[in-house]
Amino acid sequence: MSTPPRPRLKSITHTPSNRHNAEPAVPQTTLGDPKGVAEGVPTVVLPDPQRGDGRYPIAWLSIVAPYRAVPTATSKCLCGRDRSAVGNARVLALITDHEAHRDTCPLRTPQEGRTAA
Repeated sequence: MSTPPRPRLKSITHTPSNRHNAEPAVPQTTLGDPKGVAEGVPTVVLPDPQRGDGRYPIAWLSIVAPYRAVPTATSKCLCGRDRSAVGNARVLALITDHEAHRDTCPLRTPQEGRTAA
């Protein structure tokens, strides 16, 4: 008795022996809206209609205090104030100074109304 030959489980596709360059795709001309866009939906990205409440940051206080390391802090303001501190006591003093600068900053408190009172 002879066993029948087993069928091939994978088919090997024929690879052409001659190589040639691929032809560029023909550009398609499209008219109208792209597919999948509903009627009345704008296809152009518009600016965000949500506006802020008029507030924007003026001063920044950045504190870096890694575990078991010397803390550092930087206080910057758009009025030109730029201070930094290294060490526990100096960082705490800079935090207090930064909070006090809020009341004296010329960008936060207009100078014209101060002398009238």
